[in-house]
Amino acid sequence: MTFFLFTPDILNYIVLPVLIFLAQIANVCMETLRIVFLSKGMKYLAPVIAFFEIIIWLLAIVGVLNNLSNIAYFLAYAFGFALGTYVGLVIEEKLSIGMVIMRIITTDGSGDGITEYLQQENYGTTCLDAKGARGGVKMIISLVNRDDVPRITRHIEETNPGAFFSIEDVRYVNQGVFRPKKQNPFTGFIHTLARPRKRV
Repeated sequence: MTFFLFTPDILNYIVLPVLIFLAQIANVCMETLRIVFLSKGMKYLAPVIAFFEIIIWLLAIVGVLNNLSNIAYFLAYAFGFALGTYVGLVIEEKLSIGMVIMRIITTDGSGDGITEYLQQENYGTTCLDAKGARGGVKMIISLVNRDDVPRITRHIEETNPGAFFSIEDVRYVNQGVFRPKKQNPFTGFIHTLARPRKRV
């Protein structure tokens, strides 16, 4: 018994383009996450993502190549690529994978307050007296969880709007004081793999 009946036009201009669109979103999401995982040194998880990524890509590209005269396939592939890029970045942002180095430079006495705040948050800090273009400055260096960055930067902007700070990804660390990261079952395994490794 047939529950669904598709005419050739519905199949070619609606059903298959939608499937190509969804497949391309999944493919580009995986590609974005794979690149992020590689940059974090997650050499075991990235190949798994790559395996499924290439299978989905092949399914999508075969659908397009089987009917090069159908413009709906091309549009579905292109829109899927564009939306997949955005969705992949949103997912990566929500995961907040890994840790970053924050370098904070202040020109007044607020550096002590920032240092105390970071230490209260269980982050290790290194404070240096340095000389900038306009005189003496204090540089604060700290290794923080990536998902804590918005909260820390908000505190800095509220207490010292004139402070300069930069944020860089970190792949390997040797020793340090790290704030325990709250994890849930869904992201816990990924964060464990993404934690900066010690160089041997």
